[in-house]
Amino acid sequence: MLVAATHTRAQELADAGVASGERVVLIPATGFGFFVDLFAAWSRGAVVVCAPASLTASERESAGRLVRPRLWVGSSAPTGIRSLEPACLDASREVRTTAEPESLAIDDPALVLLTSGTSGTPKGVVHTQRSLQSRVALNLAYIGRPDLATALNLLPLHFGHGLIGNCLTVLAAGGRLILQPDPGIDGLARLGETIDRFEVTFLSSVPALWRVVLKTSRPPTRGTLRRVHVGSAPLSAELWSAICEWCGIRRVLNMYGITETANWIAGHNAEEGPIVDGLVGRAWGGSIRVRTEAGPFATQGRGELVVATPSLMAGYFGQTNQAEMLPGGWFATGDVGEIDEQGRIRLIGRLRDDVNRGGVKISCDEVDLLLERHPSVREACAFPIEEPTAGEIIGVAVVVEDGQDLDFASLRNWCARHIRRDAVPDRFFLLRALPQNDRGKRDRRRVRELCLAEPSVERQK
Repeated sequence: MLVAATHTRAQELADAGVASGERVVLIPATGFGFFVDLFAAWSRGAVVVCAPASLTASERESAGRLVRPRLWVGSSAPTGIRSLEPACLDASREVRTTAEPESLAIDDPALVLLTSGTSGTPKGVVHTQRSLQSRVALNLAYIGRPDLATALNLLPLHFGHGLIGNCLTVLAAGGRLILQPDPGIDGLARLGETIDRFEVTFLSSVPALWRVVLKTSRPPTRGTLRRVHVGSAPLSAELWSAICEWCGIRRVLNMYGITETANWIAGHNAEEGPIVDGLVGRAWGGSIRVRTEAGPFATQGRGELVVATPSLMAGYFGQTNQAEMLPGGWFATGDVGEIDEQGRIRLIGRLRDDVNRGGVKISCDEVDLLLERHPSVREACAFPIEEPTAGEIIGVAVVVEDGQDLDFASLRNWCARHIRRDAVPDRFFLLRALPQNDRGKRDRRRVRELCLAEPSVERQK
């Protein structure tokens, strides 16, 4: 049925003027019609641009000017761009195709993953057939087909974790794919039931999703789960252990991947060693090293992670000055990590999320993970606050566990006992929930804006 629907849709795209090398924007819907559109566009030799439905009107207009698509499939096309409603997967529709298939060369752009831009200008990560095929092949090699027999996707389809990791990898493995990319609180509260109903063997999601599941859903009881991935945001050891217990398996991996590498490039399996904050194991194909202040790339030590992998993007759409692209095929990730003598990688934080307190750099992720060990803290999000003397000090927003009464003076004293002096937060803020972006990651910039704009959420030290 999928093949027949794809042929018919390819004809509709041809009728709309889509040809090889043209760009087609897809706003992913929740059903399999998205894959009809995706494969139909590729069969026409088109470059697919995936954009989140959460784009504002201004961002949609910016996206239209940036990529200049032949066609916009989905909601609210920008001014002057032809649009189509998303495809549907309908077995009763007549298969109609006279259009000859087109093809893309292996190093031609095939997919652009468009992010919502905080400045109103989206950023497009360009992947070729080669980078996509390399990533899927490496995923299959490291995961194995049996674990992918039945996969449940709970993530949006407009970025690599959901689309490439959870869907294209599973389809390439010949597995059965269950789509629930926007489960909501009610859907997450029934996750154990859903896993049992569909006999799910594999799922991959983000820490924020698991915090909801552990509070609202009963665990699965049928024992079908074989493998679980967690990624796209820092994972604490406590949450990791709780996920293992809920799933009833130890094959729960903390994954490391970025859009620029078409998702996963490293992972640590709890079956194979200790559960440690930020431990993401060894590289899944290619190489990962650290760039120290001295300059050379090192196989051990602490610094910015740089990667070389066959799944690396071709670049950012429409940009010629790309500082992250380094000589020799290396890419500077902006992530700070440590590599030990056994080649295992532990994530520390983000360069851009550092607080610069009088010249001393403190990772916001490091502060987040520390505070989330406190028994009364459900979630924490640190951020820099400008301060005349030190340059920047540490603010942190805290979400308290239900029914808990948290004394912030005691919390600061607790921090002083568990973290170096420079990294103890200066100002605490209480929020009901932490804002998230459309990828399930906490939106640190938005958290900072909320805290500083509303004095009533601040708590005394």
